[in-house]
Amino acid sequence: MAKGSAKRIAGQNEQTIKTLRLGMIVPTIISLLLRFFFRRGSLPPSKGSLALYVLTYFPALFLSRYLETMGTSRRDPTTGTLLSSGEDLSQPGVTEWCFDILYVTWACQIGSGAFGEWFWWLYLIIPLYAAFKVWSNFISPMLGRSSAPASGNDAATEKETLSKRQEKLRKRGERGDPRVRSVRK
Repeated sequence: MAKGSAKRIAGQNEQTIKTLRLGMIVPTIISLLLRFFFRRGSLPPSKGSLALYVLTYFPALFLSRYLETMGTSRRDPTTGTLLSSGEDLSQPGVTEWCFDILYVTWACQIGSGAFGEWFWWLYLIIPLYAAFKVWSNFISPMLGRSSAPASGNDAATEKETLSKRQEKLRKRGERGDPRVRSVRK
């Protein structure tokens, strides 16, 4: 059973790595084609445009290589048996954030080719989201500001924590059903 799971993860990772490799090439080609067909005035790209492209391409390349090495499966060279499936590239957390950064980078590359250099402002989503996560997970709790509602009504919070079965038993007990033993203090 565990080997089946490892094989499934290895297969998903191989497909994801193929997509990553294409994703590092295809947005550049699409951006150049969009510039050529729809925005000929932007050819050749300005120095600022090239600087933005290079400045965002290197982190994307680094993240792509990181995900690729993390998710690459290892096989026995002689028998081809799966030794390690690699880390699951569909797991939440840092892996998911790496993919998000790659997707935003690719969208900015294509969007700048189609709509203009102002589209790179979309890239600010990444540091804004990081600041939001830092604030909500670290800074706000240290300042004593929690987003949890104040527990003014204990009966309301008790109702929310009861399961359906517990709620049924409570209602039966209120009606005096003999199947329910009521423990009174």
